[in-house]
Amino acid sequence: MALDNPWHVIKTAAAENKHELVLSGQEISEFIEKRGFDKSLFDLQHLNFLEITHTCLQEVPEEIGKLQNLTNLVLHSNKIDKIPSTIGQLEKLKVFDCSLNVLSSVPKEIGKLPQLTMLNLSLNRLTVIPTQIENVKLSVLNLSNNQFEIFPDVCYAELVHLAEIDVRGNCIKEIPPTISQLLSLKVLNVANNKISAVPGEIVDCNKLKELHLEGNKLSDKRLSKLVDQCRTKQIIEYIRLHCPKQDVSTVSNVKSKKGKKAQKFSESENNTDALDNLAHKLKVLKVTSDTPLIKITKHVKNIRPYIATCIIRNMKFTEDSFKKFIQLQTKLHDGICEKRNAATIATHDLKLIPSGDLTYTAKPPNELEIKPLKRNKIYTGTALFQLLQTEAENLRKEKKRNVYSGLHKYLYLLEGKPLFPCLLDSSDQVISFPPITNSDVTKISVNTEAMLIEVTSTRSYQMCRDVLDEFLKELVSSDFGDPSSDDHNLVLEQVKVVDMEGNMKLIYPSRTDLKV
Repeated sequence: MALDNPWHVIKTAAAENKHELVLSGQEISEFIEKRGFDKSLFDLQHLNFLEITHTCLQEVPEEIGKLQNLTNLVLHSNKIDKIPSTIGQLEKLKVFDCSLNVLSSVPKEIGKLPQLTMLNLSLNRLTVIPTQIENVKLSVLNLSNNQFEIFPDVCYAELVHLAEIDVRGNCIKEIPPTISQLLSLKVLNVANNKISAVPGEIVDCNKLKELHLEGNKLSDKRLSKLVDQCRTKQIIEYIRLHCPKQDVSTVSNVKSKKGKKAQKFSESENNTDALDNLAHKLKVLKVTSDTPLIKITKHVKNIRPYIATCIIRNMKFTEDSFKKFIQLQTKLHDGICEKRNAATIATHDLKLIPSGDLTYTAKPPNELEIKPLKRNKIYTGTALFQLLQTEAENLRKEKKRNVYSGLHKYLYLLEGKPLFPCLLDSSDQVISFPPITNSDVTKISVNTEAMLIEVTSTRSYQMCRDVLDEFLKELVSSDFGDPSSDDHNLVLEQVKVVDMEGNMKLIYPSRTDLKV
């Protein structure tokens, strides 16, 4: 005999403080259809696991964002056509399964779930998903049996855990050569698409154990035959020998001299290459064991979570060119950095930074201590903030203005923050306090020959990359290099950003950077 109210399981879960809840089947479906969804479910904020399957549910309620302890959300086999943006509030979510529904789009917040390891959106009507560059723990992605024509936006070095991609049964026309950035990829299933050629870059995925190409109209007939008859090992060996790689000018949109091919920009460490870029004036060196790491802590997560850095060597300033360099930073801060709202640039004289790794973190304002640029004493974050506020108000009154100027106009970016972001050297000395100032201890001068460039952002790693791309383009075109060296080359050295467990978040520049 059917229960009058199948939602009794919600009351039971509340009474017994259960961490798992399963709502499935015809009885639940009929009740949703007749009386709507019981939103008391979203008061169960202790839930870790929620499953709603095999129902007529069409829309995930916005209140889903209240269940902030969810680690598993299983919504397969319903009639869902909309996921709310509030799903982005589920910062502990590790598994999201919304397969076998009728989704034609998903919100951009699907790409901003920091703990997500498995995303299953198979058997829907999707043509695109948001970039997954910020889902740095993603391990398994299933987008099979949708309507994709373009490979999903997942080919980033930041996705160091991405091991399985299943996009079979779509209309995808090509595998991007940037697939080579997925160094942990073990399974790639692109069966039953519209792929005609396979990029040679696939062989750079050294951990690839399963490659499914069947059901595509491959133009290479011998490869097509191998796909039907052989295992992945033989297929990859054939690709290695017979499928060309694209050169860096195609993959990275980097300009090279007419008639001269650019060299391949490999991600492998300890291998120095020159990136053929901007008339060969910028030489790129790979990370070595001597290159400092930037270690990023969890404390900056909700404050200013993104940072990218690189090292520039072979600088040569005159008094005039040094002034132009300072003006360049101001120009970029007002332009691409959107008056420091999008990102902030800081430069440090490399010889003034102690050897060893650096740490990007956040501290309570009264614990952060820094000797700010053009100041002769050390201030806490609290004291510096108050000093700048007082100076700003006095200056505003003196000039009879209604707005602040100089550094003072950026104070609002930190106002009310419980923690202040900062970059520490290997001795735990604060050398940068973005977006306000960096340390006088590591300030650059007309005598600086090598510098660490640091870009931080509240928005994304891509924002940091874009700013560095623009910064380097301006550096090269302005001839800040040493004229006594060959070709006036500046030397750019890669720097890695990793979390405290050593997992890579970003390396700059990667092969997709320097789009100038």
